Amino acid sequence: MSSAQGFGSNSPRTKLTQSQLNAILLRHQAFRKSQPGGVRANLKMRDLSHLDLSGIDLSDADLSGAKLFSARLTGANLANANLYAADLRLANLEKADLRRADLRGACLRGAVLSEATLVEVDLRDGTLLHYDSSGEMYAHDYEDSVLTSELTAATIRGADLSRAKVANAFVMQTDLTDAILRGTKFMRANLTGSNLTGCDLTDADLTEANLSGARLSGAVMTGCAINRTNFSGATLIGAILDAAQMRSPNLQAAVLAKTLENPEDDLREMLMEHLTWIDSGGKAGKRADLSALDLSGRKLDGINLSAAILQCIALRGANLSGAAMAIADMSLADLRKADLSKADLRGVNFERATLTGANLTGAQLGPVHIQTMSGHVWRANLQRARLGMALLCKADLRKANLSGANLAGADLTGADLSEADLTGADLTGAVLDGATMDQAIVEEAIGLVC
Repeated sequence: MSSAQGFGSNSPRTKLTQSQLNAILLRHQAFRKSQPGGVRANLKMRDLSHLDLSGIDLSDADLSGAKLFSARLTGANLANANLYAADLRLANLEKADLRRADLRGACLRGAVLSEATLVEVDLRDGTLLHYDSSGEMYAHDYEDSVLTSELTAATIRGADLSRAKVANAFVMQTDLTDAILRGTKFMRANLTGSNLTGCDLTDADLTEANLSGARLSGAVMTGCAINRTNFSGATLIGAILDAAQMRSPNLQAAVLAKTLENPEDDLREMLMEHLTWIDSGGKAGKRADLSALDLSGRKLDGINLSAAILQCIALRGANLSGAAMAIADMSLADLRKADLSKADLRGVNFERATLTGANLTGAQLGPVHIQTMSGHVWRANLQRARLGMALLCKADLRKANLSGANLAGADLTGADLSEADLTGADLTGAVLDGATMDQAIVEEAIGLVC
C-alpha cells in the first residue's frame, strides 16, 4: 500500500515561515468571526514542519496534503478541518480538538494525541492524489493508489475517538491507554502490539481487525463486535466481556484469566500461607498472589487478603463482605456487582478496576498510616476506577485518589470524601446527600452540583 508521505510527491510543498503563517491565521480568525477581510485558511500542500501552532484555531481550514512533520499543535482547534493525506509524523496534538476532521490517508506515525478529542474523525483509506499547475487535485492513475491512514507508534492516551472511522488503518505498537473508543469502527484495522489498557470499546466494531499481541487488560468490550477478530497472543486478562463474547471461538488464541483446578483446596492453602506471611511480618509463609484468576461468584466473606497481589482478578458477583484487603493491589480487577460491604479496603489499589454496581456500603477506603520514621500515609487509589451505580453509602473515602473515576449514578449518601481528590471524576447523577466533602479537590469534576 502507498504511504501518506507520497501524497502530491510530484508537486513540492511550499515552505511557510512562522510570520507568513501568522498572517494567514489572522485572516482565518476574521473569517471564523464573519469579520471584513476574513479568508478561510487554505494551507493545502504547504510545509508547516516544526512550526508552533499551539492553541490556534484552524477549524474548517483546508490542510489537505500539508506537511506538519514535528509541528506543535497542542490544544489546537482543528474541528472539521480537512487534513486529508496530511503528514503529521511526530506532531504534538496533545489535547487538540479534531472532532469530525477528515484524516483519511493521513500519516500520524509517532504523533502524540494524548487527551485529544477525535470524536467522529475519519481515518479511513484515502486515494492518492496530486495537484496540477492550477492547484486542482487529480487522482493517481496507478493501480496502487490507496493511502492507508497510519497511527503506528503514536501516543493516544486518554483521547476520545468515539464513533471515529478507523477501518483498514495501521494502528500498530500504538499507546491507546484509557482512550474512549465507544462505537469506533476498527474493521480490518491492524492494531498489532498496541496497548489498549483500560480503554472503553463499548459497541466498537473490531470485525476482522488484527489485535495479535495487543494488551486489553481492563478494557470495556461489552457490545463490541469481534467477528473474525484476530486475538492471537492478545492479553484479555481483566477485560470486561459479556457472556456472548466469552463463547466466541476466536478468543481461544487470547491470554485469558485462569481458573484453579481445585479451587477449594488451592485457595485454602494460599490463604494459610498468606496468613502466616502476615503474622510473621513476611519472614515465613508466602504472600498471596491471585492475579489473573477467575473467582467470580465465589463466597469469600471475611477473607483476609491484606497486602495481597490481586491484579486483573475476576470477582464478578463475589461475596467479599467484611473482607480484610487493606493495601491489596486490585488494579484492573473485575468486581462488577461484587459485595464489598463493610470491607477493610484502606490503602487499596483499585486503579482502573471495574466496580460497576458493586456494594461498598460502609466500606473503609481511607488512608493507612505506615509505621515508619517518616509516618507515611498510604492513600486508597481509585484513579480511573469505574464505580457507576455503585453503592457507597457511609463509605470512608477520606484522602482517596478518585481522579478520573466514573461515579455516575453512584450512591454516596453519608460518605466521607474529606480531602479526597475528585479531579476529572464523573459524578453525573451521583447521590451525595449527607456526604462530607471538606477540603475535597473538585476542580474539573463532571456533573457535581454544588
